[in-house]
Amino acid sequence: MIEVSIYTDFIKLDSFLKLAGVAGTGGHAKILIQEGEIKVNGAVCLMRGKKLFRGDEISFEGETFKII
Repeated sequence: MIEVSIYTDFIKLDSFLKLAGVAGTGGHAKILIQEGEIKVNGAVCLMRGKKLFRGDEISFEGETFKII
């Protein structure tokens, strides 16, 4: 599990994917989300503007990221 720190109350899913290095651009993040490649707390998430908070876990291709 990779821990990723945020310094705000929340971060949107597409922004998180860029911050964590999963997606290089916002467009790439959008495609990954729309294709159902991203799981948030174990469930597929299709909302690119979903707010993520500390403690949430995001999974992509067998890698898990935890927001701290």
